[in-house]
Amino acid sequence: MTKIVGLTGGIGGGKTTVAHMFKLLGVPVFNSDEEAKVLMDNSIVVKQELIQLLGKNSYKNGTLNKPYIATKIFQDKALLKELNAIVHPRVAAAFDAWVLNQTTPYVLKEVAILFETGAQAFVDLIITVTAPIEMRIERVIRRDNKSKKAVELIIENQLPDSEKISKSHYVIENKTRFTTEKKVLEIHNKILNIINKL
Repeated sequence: MTKIVGLTGGIGGGKTTVAHMFKLLGVPVFNSDEEAKVLMDNSIVVKQELIQLLGKNSYKNGTLNKPYIATKIFQDKALLKELNAIVHPRVAAAFDAWVLNQTTPYVLKEVAILFETGAQAFVDLIITVTAPIEMRIERVIRRDNKSKKAVELIIENQLPDSEKISKSHYVIENKTRFTTEKKVLEIHNKILNIINKL
């Protein structure tokens, strides 16, 4: 049976970069954030529930109004929790359907809020991707064109890296491409060894 490896890390840590490296090694990757976006943009039920929770400005011309939603949820942890309660059980169901079609020894479930949603209970191993805080902030400012304050607010709403690391089986410090690729290959081989011994 295919094993499930959770891949997590805070914003700007380089989770998606690491996921791509595993993909190049032939490991299927399920991107929970992408699935959540698809659901929020296309599911009529999810749209209705989000409008009910956050107001009619949640959508602009039928598309998710990300800046509006970000300002609402990152200043109100209770709202963020309610939003996750709407979206994440459906993402989990989509993952369960997806994993049934996979035949590799293991798959990666890429999820930013693995611990926050309790999803760690449904994976076999956990990898956390980290990077120095200033590097993370710089990456997000460059990538998303956000202000430093906006990025810091998102980081504050995420579980600290130290807590994620303490609950993980493997840690990848994503500072340079070379060292990250080396670590990905090392972890990939370790996981395959564990599975082969079962």
